[in-house]
Amino acid sequence: MRAMPTRRPPFILPLLALPSLIACGQQQSAPEPPPPLAEAAVNAVVQNPGVRREALARAVDLLFSAPETAETRAVVVVHDGRIVAERYGPGYHENTRFVSWSMAKTVTGVLIGLLVADGRLRLDESVPVPAWQRPGDPRGEITLRQLLQMRSGLRHTEAGDPVYESDEVRMLFLDGRDAMAAHAEAQPLEAEPGRQWEYSSNTTVILADIAARALTSSTNPAERRRVLNDYLRSRLFDPLGMKSIVPEYDAAGTLIGGSLMHATARDWAKFGEFLRNQGSVNGAQLVPAGWIEFMTTANPRNPGYGAQTWLNRPQPGDKEPPFPGAPRSAFSMNGHLGQFVLVSPDQGLTVVRLGKTLDGEHEPVRQAIGKIAALFPRKAAT
Repeated sequence: MRAMPTRRPPFILPLLALPSLIACGQQQSAPEPPPPLAEAAVNAVVQNPGVRREALARAVDLLFSAPETAETRAVVVVHDGRIVAERYGPGYHENTRFVSWSMAKTVTGVLIGLLVADGRLRLDESVPVPAWQRPGDPRGEITLRQLLQMRSGLRHTEAGDPVYESDEVRMLFLDGRDAMAAHAEAQPLEAEPGRQWEYSSNTTVILADIAARALTSSTNPAERRRVLNDYLRSRLFDPLGMKSIVPEYDAAGTLIGGSLMHATARDWAKFGEFLRNQGSVNGAQLVPAGWIEFMTTANPRNPGYGAQTWLNRPQPGDKEPPFPGAPRSAFSMNGHLGQFVLVSPDQGLTVVRLGKTLDGEHEPVRQAIGKIAALFPRKAAT
């Protein structure tokens, strides 16, 4: 009797083909390796930056190579007190002075903190602006705290349309340019002091005028400029080693404290590190730590803003923080055309990005800075 042929179960053939199918699928879904980095991108990062060197080099490179982050001119990354990445665009270098634009506001905020610590000013008393001291003038109720937190209530329009009607443009470049503080201080109230938050470059010039008045009774422009400049140099810039910084003054001798200071990227990083260390440098407490805490604490009318300093928290109406990837505890100095100093104490991190990106197009730049921050772990609580 002839033996019946052996039949393989019908599912054997598909099983035999399975490894090939899996391999084929793996080949199709395997991501392409990223393109090699340019030599300049690699050399911008130190050998042992504390995170993966290539990842940091790629994150920094994104700020220089992506069209949406143009034009980046300088990036400095400081971790645990040392520069771990530094790169410049064509035509710029470590000795180039970069304009602060509104990053200067945070410097002015620290200046006011020094004067408060000296007992020359008081945070919750009405400010000594002569034009507001006439009987019955409601502006006489404005406090230093309210000015610092952008809650003065003074009439103001920042970055309006048309641009030449914006109050900060008029103050800086048009009818107010020769006596900026007087121009800003002449504005009436549009809200009760303290009740409304409104970003205002003019408010910071008022603070700079108050600082000058706290140091000298002279109205001579040269004397006002000399006294305030000497105070800034001796109490802040020299101890920080910010040798490159050049503040600008108007014709009345008032510091243009809301927008015009010039310094190298490294010196802007030094200022960020000073803030990260709560007002201390090389063991010396230049301004009380509590003042830096005040500047970086949300004010009552805007959870995303402290006192002359931005916080990494959503602005009213926004869902995302300004720098996704950075901790909520981070804060920043922000300036016109995309100047940023991001400070993250929880990570021991300061990131400086300087350049020229049109206002309204900063989101890709902030996202790229956030990607740099996301590479660095938070420090363990002690």
